[in-house]
Parts: sequence; C-alpha cells; structure tokens
Amino acid sequence: MEFTNQAGIAVVTAMIEAVCSNRDYLSRIDALVGDGDHGINMSKGFSMAGEELGKLDADMSEGLLTLSKVLVSKIGGSMGPLYGSFFRGMATASKDEPVINTTVMLNMLQKAYGRIAMLTNAQVGDKTLIDVLNPAVKAYEEAAAEGGNMEVCLSHMLDAAKRGLESTKEMAAKVGRGSRLGERAIGHQDAGATSCYIILEALAEASLRLVKAD
Repeated sequence: MEFTNQAGIAVVTAMIEAVCSNRDYLSRIDALVGDGDHGINMSKGFSMAGEELGKLDADMSEGLLTLSKVLVSKIGGSMGPLYGSFFRGMATASKDEPVINTTVMLNMLQKAYGRIAMLTNAQVGDKTLIDVLNPAVKAYEEAAAEGGNMEVCLSHMLDAAKRGLESTKEMAAKVGRGSRLGERAIGHQDAGATSCYIILEALAEASLRLVKAD
C-alpha cells in the first residue's frame, strides 16, 4: 500500500480543510479551560498555508514544509511552534521519498513526534496534545512491527489517538494556560489534544483514499 509524494499533496489539503472546518468546535472546547482562541488561531494559520499552496505546484513534502513555515511565523503562543515543528518533521522524513509507503509514513510520524518532544516537557497525563500523539505513534509502530500494511497501521493509530483524546477529559491540566484551573479542568477535553486528533484523522483518511485509488 502506497501513494506518490506528488499525489500526497491531497493529504496536506485534507488536514488544512479539517482544521479550518473545525474552527468553532476547537474554540468552544478551548473556552472551557483556556482563552477560547485555539480554533481561531489554528484556522487562521492553516487557511493562510492553504492560500500559499494555491500558488504552488507542490508535492506533499513541499506542502508540509510550507504549512510548517506559515504556522511558525503566523500563529502566536505555543501552538505555532509545536505544530510547525510537527509538520517540518514530516516534511524532512519524506522529502527524498518519491513514494509514501508504510515505512515512510512511520518515519514521518516518528520524526514529527520527535520534533515536538524537543519543544515541550509535557508527558502523557498532562492533558496536552502529547496524550493523543504519543499513543498514536506507538500504535502505528507496533502495528508496523507486526507486518501490518498502511491501512492497518493507520487504523491502529487512530484508535489509540481517540482513546488518548477521551482520556484528557479525566485529567487535571498540568501545563499551559489550562494549568491555572488545575483540578477544575477535569471533565473537559483538551483543545490541543483535539486539534491533534483532527489532524491525525485527516492524515489517515486522506492517505487511505490515495492508497485505494492507486
């Protein structure tokens, strides 16, 4: 199971569209424990990246790098650098790969997670996007190690990501603005974890559409 890097620009487009279409949802979630601007900021950055890509004949790696650059330069707070690093990691891992297969996708996810881990001290259980990303990447790794194809690996990844997202509802916030609420954040889903799940879901679904169309 594989698709070309050139065709993979559709994956980048899908992630941009998913974030932008969930702008209000993300802001509503953020308003419960934060400033309520997560969806607005994310949508702004992703929309601007989409406009940039509209001017280019980019493949997936170039699209990911463009997205990274825009997020770092145009979104304030912590999310711009974090997601910018995430997408730069994916771009770096795929830039010399004409074909995206199960192994290349694994490298992309590992590199993306490694880049984020360099920027934050957050751990699983701190009520952040790490609660989604860490188990998601581990699940993909485990499925790949057992010989699973891309569809199997991405399915395992999404299942783990969903469980991680749900788990944030039962956590007290330990880092970021939500940490000001401490125990009062329990019962509310984390906004960063939510946007991370939305991105991974769009990545998986768009990748599988390309694989099945090939």
